[in-house]
Order: sequence, then structure tokens, then C-alpha cells
Amino acid sequence: MLRFAPSPNGPLHKGHALSLLANEAMAKALDTPMTVRMEDIDRSRARPHFEAAILDDIAWLGVAWQPPMRRQSEHFAAYEDALSRLRDADLIYPSFATRKEIAAAKATRWAGRDPDGAPRFAGDEAVIGPEETARRRAEDAPAAWRLRMDRALEAVGVQTFTEVDGLGGNPAQVATDPAAWGDVVLARKEVPTSYHLSVVVDDAAQAITHVVRGADLRPATAIHRLLQALLGLAAPAYHHHRLILCANGRKLSKSSGATSLAATRELQPDPAVMRTQLGYPTL
Repeated sequence: MLRFAPSPNGPLHKGHALSLLANEAMAKALDTPMTVRMEDIDRSRARPHFEAAILDDIAWLGVAWQPPMRRQSEHFAAYEDALSRLRDADLIYPSFATRKEIAAAKATRWAGRDPDGAPRFAGDEAVIGPEETARRRAEDAPAAWRLRMDRALEAVGVQTFTEVDGLGGNPAQVATDPAAWGDVVLARKEVPTSYHLSVVVDDAAQAITHVVRGADLRPATAIHRLLQALLGLAAPAYHHHRLILCANGRKLSKSSGATSLAATRELQPDPAVMRTQLGYPTL
């Protein structure tokens, strides 16, 4: 089973179409179903009309998928269960420093940067000081939950993952470096889970055997394999496909103002043209 898992917080663009068609190609090569999952844990940004538009774009490209569609917003209890298991094993801890405070902390307080370029967390005390940390803890202030990276690595060690080609063949074992991420957030104050936690829980719940996604998510596989090992979840094989880049060399994205598939369809309504441009002609 494969899954195409967009976030309904904006319209799809050509980069999403590439990922969708890459999923379709592998599913057909492996003669296995593909399903659709809406990664809508951020309820402040997810919108029903974006979800409807995504399904319309999938239909326009002629990609068949197997229902039911999973919405992450309907499975917060499953993520909380996983979080509780990690909490009971003393593998996570409450963190009171806000994202704004972490970003504002002097560079000398950072433990470097994670693979996404964000400050690698060095602990609340390094950001807001020991007194403020103690005060917020005593007041049971709202907190995010972070993975204790050192204890996690002591518990299960560094994992590898299986990378396959675009048709699911030529498997190779790839080493990971989860420590490069530091103590990653697994649940936020305003959202009771995170991408990292929910994606591994979802993939296991849906019996996903192959994950096809963009090369930008390859470094995050280190965290996903670590969480799978900690939670005793099966590990799928991975294929990280090429990205479509903007003129400035950055990944095409919603935030960069990428042209939506809906707008593209108005100019060229034949989906075969899009498929050919992306290297996935109608199968």
C-alpha cells in the first residue's frame, strides 16, 4: 500500500502532481493499491474547500486510489496514545520555550542547526534561562513535548532505512543521523501532535509498505525510523523523488506562490500534457 498525503492548507501545484504521479507509477509497478491521506493536523489552516480541490485535481490527472481516505484530524487519540507510550518510557519531556523565543536566542546558545536549517534545540535553560524554566514548570505552563534524543538513541540505536528506485526495486540500506535534529518536537502547545509523530503512526495504521515523497524529506527519515523503532512499528521502504525548483533554485512550494494546478488546468485542460511534462505519461 502506498499513500499520497497532501495538506489541505492550500491548492496543489506541479510539485504535488509530480509526487502523486510518482506514487501512482510505483503502485502500478508493484501491483499494490494507493490511497489518499489528508495531513490536516493544523486545524487553523486546513480548509474543506482545499480538500475538495485536491480531490478534484487527483481526478483530473486520472489517478485512481483506494478509499477510505484518512484524515489526520480524526485520529488525534491515536497520536496521543503513541505520545503517552513515549512519555511512560521517559523518552519525551515538556518544553516551555516558544518558537519565537528560540528564534530570538543568540546564536551562541544554539547547538547548531538541524537539517531543515532551524536552530537545533539546546534546552529551555539555554533559551529562557534556568529561573524562567523553573517558574513555567512550577506553574504547569503550556508546553510542547520534545523527544529526549540521547535516551532514544540509547534505547534503540541509530537506524537505517531502505531506499528503493521509482519502481520499488534496487533496495539499498541508507544510514541515518537522527542526532542532527536534536530534541525534535513531537507535539505542540496548539497542536497535540507533529508531522513526525503522526506520519509514522498513520503509516503503520494504514499498513503502508512504500513511502514515495520528495527529496526534501529524506533527512526527516532519520526521525521517522527512530520513532518506528521506539514504538515498535513496521518500517516501510522509501523512495525520495526529485524536486521541482523555482527560478531561484528553491523548492516549488505554496509559500513561494507556486501556480496552482487549478490555474494550470485553465490554460491547458488536457492532463496528458502535464503527465508528459513530468515524465509520467498515461499508463
